[in-house]
Amino acid sequence: MMQYSMPVVWPTVVHMLDDAARRSPEHTALVCGDEQLSYREYAACVAGLAARLQTAGLGKGERVVLLMNNAIDIAIATFAVQAAGAQVVPLNPAYTVSELSQVLDNAAARGVFYDESVASVVDQVASRFDVLYAVGTGPKSERLTAWKAQGHLADRLPLPEPDAPSTLQYTGGTTGVPKGVSLTHRAVATNISQREALLPTLPEVERILAITPLFHVYAVSMGLYLAAYCRSTLVIVARYRPDIVLEQIAKHQITLMSGSPTIFMGLMGFEGFAQANLTSLRLCFSGSSALAAETLRRWEAATGCAVCEGYGQTEAGPVLTYNPYHGDRKIGTVGIPVPDTTIQIVDVHEGQRVLAAGEIGEVRAFGPQIMSEYFGRPAETAEALREGWLYTGDIGFLDDEGYLTICDRKKEMVIVSGFNVYPREIEEVLFRHPQIREAAVVGVPDDYRGELLVAYVVAQGEPPTVECLMAYVAEHLVKYKWPARVVWMSELPKTSVGKVDKKRIRALAIEEKNVTAH
Repeated sequence: MMQYSMPVVWPTVVHMLDDAARRSPEHTALVCGDEQLSYREYAACVAGLAARLQTAGLGKGERVVLLMNNAIDIAIATFAVQAAGAQVVPLNPAYTVSELSQVLDNAAARGVFYDESVASVVDQVASRFDVLYAVGTGPKSERLTAWKAQGHLADRLPLPEPDAPSTLQYTGGTTGVPKGVSLTHRAVATNISQREALLPTLPEVERILAITPLFHVYAVSMGLYLAAYCRSTLVIVARYRPDIVLEQIAKHQITLMSGSPTIFMGLMGFEGFAQANLTSLRLCFSGSSALAAETLRRWEAATGCAVCEGYGQTEAGPVLTYNPYHGDRKIGTVGIPVPDTTIQIVDVHEGQRVLAAGEIGEVRAFGPQIMSEYFGRPAETAEALREGWLYTGDIGFLDDEGYLTICDRKKEMVIVSGFNVYPREIEEVLFRHPQIREAAVVGVPDDYRGELLVAYVVAQGEPPTVECLMAYVAEHLVKYKWPARVVWMSELPKTSVGKVDKKRIRALAIEEKNVTAH
């Protein structure tokens, strides 16, 4: 196996942006629709907003939530919060009051930047959680590009301490309660360089397409920060639509694109795909969920562009492995560990016995990009981090050359269109419905979305209609967490000790799906 050395490592991602603004001040940094910023303008906006945050008392030790869709504003806000010395907390702007309340209860964030479209949700929670600084952004509200003409501010970009908290990224839990993954600046910045070792970029040359949401750790790492690292252009797609994506690739001569199985399949299934001009693409990255080998082969045959598949999780900054661009790409694997990272397979019971190549067990990882903690959750931190090792909860094996294959998940997490979904969270919502006695939610494979959610439900008295039940779910959960199918049962299958038998339910769901398909 080839050895890959670590390229330059910046102390923080804000240092990356500062360097880009000094070395490539007039190079286009961000494009979204008809709007664009140079690196000088970008850094000026970040510096101006960071100063404003510090004046408002949102500097060191504070946390600031972002509830923002894809736009230039979320890019500025992400860097500005970090430059101010605060910790950025990116969240899905589609969160309900219930979901947002859970996070704010844990994060104790005092600042919020939000899209004007979700103002009503923010208004309902801000006063309850001591949010002292809330700024709405959008066409009818404030824009964070206000400082772009003040180029001198780019020279005053504040630089945070490398070992201070950078990001608090929330991920679900098997208990249904979101956990805040706390990452230091050094961990985040190091992970960008680790990725660069296996997937090298060309300074001032790349044109990177951001399709997936920039509140998601994958899009931030493989889009927002990647662009700053190589002083190249990030083209932001406000909302994913196959025709828009294909048009943007051709218009902006995109060279790098991060996607997911859902995106690759959606683009290939679009009627205009065969006529699209994709000749500028040099490399595509795939993450979020497993990419079927057949999908990868079809994409590469149709476009002539390689796809490098990788693996990671929020707790790992997020990248742990990738198939290298220069080297052997093994289809069906998620590649080799990035530099300075050790991957081991251990027994699933105690997690102490290291298994040999080819043996299947739990994946654990050790490296400088690993999280510091689950914020405010010491017991769950101690379970995930043991003697510096991150126990991922994923099941896999290493081959003789160190390539990792992921087989399954030890946890019950389901990945729907690239989003991590935890069945327990949905079950808890269903349990609260007065006409529901029992509920079990499982994931089943789906060619388009990766997995689909199926809810098996036992009614309390007269069952509600599926339409009424789904309307209730919609009040409490973002759309990708909605069950694709609801199945009514008189009783849920149980194990010998009286626990709900998820294994039997999942097998039943897959069997019913297969019968329906035929």
